[in-house]
Amino acid sequence: MKSETGFDPALYERFPTREERPQGELKELERIWCAPRGWQFLTVVNNNYVGAFYVGAAFLFFLLAGVLALVMRVQLALPLNGILPQETYNQFFTMHGTVMMFLFAVPAVEALGVLLLPQMLAARDLPFPRLSAYAFWAYLVGGLAFFASIFVGLAPDGGWFMYPPYTSTSFSPGINADFWLLGIGFIEISAIAGAIEIIVGVLRTRAPGMSLDKMPIFAWAMLVFAAMIIIGFPAVILGTLLLELERALNWPFFDPTRGGDPLLWQHLFWFFGHPEVYIIFLPAAGLVTMLASALARTAVVGYRLIVLALVSTGFISFGVWAHHMFTTGMPTLSVGFFSAASMAVSVPAGIQVFSWIATLASGRPRMNTPTLFLVGGIVIFVMGGLTGVMVALVPFDYQAHDSYFIVAHLHYVLIGGMVFPLFAAFYNWTPMMSRRPLSEALGKWIFWLMFVGMHVTFLPMHLTGLMGMPRRVYTYLPDRDWEGTNLISTIGAGILALGIGLFVFDLARNFRFTADDEAGNVYGGGTLEWLPTGLYSTRSIPVIRSRDPLWDDPQLPDDVQQGRYFLPNSATGLRETLITSPVRAEPEYLQIMPGPSPWPVLAALFTAGFFLLLTVQAYWSGVVSGVLAILFVLRWLWETDRPVREPRVDIGAGIMVPTYVTGARTHGWWAMAVLLTVIGMIFLMACFSYLYLYGVHPGLWVAPPDVAWLAPILLGYAAGLGLAWFGRRLLRREKTRLWTPGVLLMAGGGGLILAYATDFVGWRLHGLSPDASGQGATVYAFLSLQGLLVAITFIMTCYMAARNSRGLINRPADNSYDLVFLFTAYTVAQGIASALLGRLFPGSLI
Repeated sequence: MKSETGFDPALYERFPTREERPQGELKELERIWCAPRGWQFLTVVNNNYVGAFYVGAAFLFFLLAGVLALVMRVQLALPLNGILPQETYNQFFTMHGTVMMFLFAVPAVEALGVLLLPQMLAARDLPFPRLSAYAFWAYLVGGLAFFASIFVGLAPDGGWFMYPPYTSTSFSPGINADFWLLGIGFIEISAIAGAIEIIVGVLRTRAPGMSLDKMPIFAWAMLVFAAMIIIGFPAVILGTLLLELERALNWPFFDPTRGGDPLLWQHLFWFFGHPEVYIIFLPAAGLVTMLASALARTAVVGYRLIVLALVSTGFISFGVWAHHMFTTGMPTLSVGFFSAASMAVSVPAGIQVFSWIATLASGRPRMNTPTLFLVGGIVIFVMGGLTGVMVALVPFDYQAHDSYFIVAHLHYVLIGGMVFPLFAAFYNWTPMMSRRPLSEALGKWIFWLMFVGMHVTFLPMHLTGLMGMPRRVYTYLPDRDWEGTNLISTIGAGILALGIGLFVFDLARNFRFTADDEAGNVYGGGTLEWLPTGLYSTRSIPVIRSRDPLWDDPQLPDDVQQGRYFLPNSATGLRETLITSPVRAEPEYLQIMPGPSPWPVLAALFTAGFFLLLTVQAYWSGVVSGVLAILFVLRWLWETDRPVREPRVDIGAGIMVPTYVTGARTHGWWAMAVLLTVIGMIFLMACFSYLYLYGVHPGLWVAPPDVAWLAPILLGYAAGLGLAWFGRRLLRREKTRLWTPGVLLMAGGGGLILAYATDFVGWRLHGLSPDASGQGATVYAFLSLQGLLVAITFIMTCYMAARNSRGLINRPADNSYDLVFLFTAYTVAQGIASALLGRLFPGSLI
């Protein structure tokens, strides 16, 4: 009986095949997926290399932020210490928190996803390898430039949370805050690019037969992680844009004297900031679950409960953002709701902890280095979770808020919930990509130094905080009984640093990157990343019949290596992977994958240059850099979306699949849907800001322009969408002149420009100024967001017209045209929604 995708699951019974494979197939795969040499390392897109680079860069930022923390602890070891002046100390603690949260924690788990997911899913690579390369290079260049600001006295000094009004031009007149706002803004773009790659990769590139209930827990965790980035990061992207607009153009989003409100920043920031703790924790929890199973050599206890816990944690975490705002004077009802949500989110975390304990107890784990880091991380995380329940209680939070008790709680949660699992993962998965594993004997020394050092550092901070020491102070007076606990914490920081230093030594001594002759499955894992691999990942893509296929079928590695499953060769002579259905993982079509290219690297460099040049107020140079970034992105895309000569190919055992499909089935359509979700969330956060400021200062708002302006605006948007739709219809007619669809699409983009210009002119003629009030600022923020979308849409339509003129549009359907049409439709919808909101509400109330 065939499934809903038209694939007959009975065809799986043909595998493993026993037919002899032709000679030379393996060498052909090695030629197509060849290793880079020399300068080619800059253009590489294989997940093996990009993932390793990504993990290495994230760990570098961990070390840099750790050095800052160590210097701060030395400063606080004794009262009235003079190692760091106050201004420098403020820069140090701001950079420490920012680098740890934005440049280490989120990128590190995203990097592990890029590195491990294709192997765990038995895919040849993630579906957008050039996007992964772009995300990595943008992150690395931007992150290093951002960190370098501390050496020239330009590092931000307003805390990693950057609360206004302290970060407004009145209190921070230099460009230090701008480095944070623009630097972090484009690093978040890199994170979102990685999240798109992960969502589409997990849902569409799994090995045949790997239905959702057979996915590795890490894949589930990364899927929830990426979805949380898509929902949460737009809030802080919008917040950074609004604060930068206030600083640069004097638009009063956060100025209460002109209709703004500084608490708006806290709502936007913490809508991202508190879920970010779980964004960091969930992938690490997925690693812990897989490590507990592998190290205990037993199946995960409560697989479905863990999946439910991951999903529910992601959902509940967005209801706890005001957990950080209990002392701001919120209404009692709101305080009660967020307090209850803050305690409720501990329930799914508890489910996972009990599952880990049960899994370890049901097996026979050996006390090796990854097991020590695993168990140590669980202990530390549980201690941090208990203090988390304490600060969820509003009366206690009133007392402990902004004290060193909160510092201790945060570090227990993040070090136990992310850092120790990460080190366990390093020891467990390093043999997958290194010729030698890391040292077991030295690893145990490293664990005990880090475990003891962590407790000696942060356990006394609970007492320091309860004794009244506030956070973010660069020194303190003697005779307050804080000297002893601060000195102990500083000694503990040195012990912790010694353990991390030994790890760096072990890494330098033993890690030797390789894509094929690796050390192997040292700890006996049962999932697919331990199949024999090369740069092409697995020689053939197996049929999955269980959650631990290597344990259940010991013959599987040999069958895969002998080419007895799907895609044992290159069916088209190009890089390929299978795209499977999102629920049952049934083969749908063959994806032709792009190879190495310099364009993603150049696009990333000039994207970073655009933001950094704007930061130092080199506006014209920044514009030139931005234009070059766009051109390089278009050049990178120019080589994609070209069907091969063979419309259908044999992927093994006589099973035929298409090589080019269009519509909602494609991985490109899924990626565009995720991207539009990000843009939609930014718009929803802008709507929240608009309504929030009206609720705070309704008396400062004026009546909007006459609703008669809506008619030409709606007509222009409708005409633009109609032209694009008509061009799409003509595309399906084989005898239509080749240039017609592209010209119609570009004309539709022109219609959007006319509609937007009408909207803009209507507000300008009305006399509402963006720097006059919160209403003007938010209205022009809507116009700015819409103008950006309209400009991007028009660039896309010109790109499609150029492809049309060169005969690169496929008939009767074209993926690129479908994606541009989808983006155009969204732009029209957002333009209409923003025009209606600004003119109809609160116009009827004024």
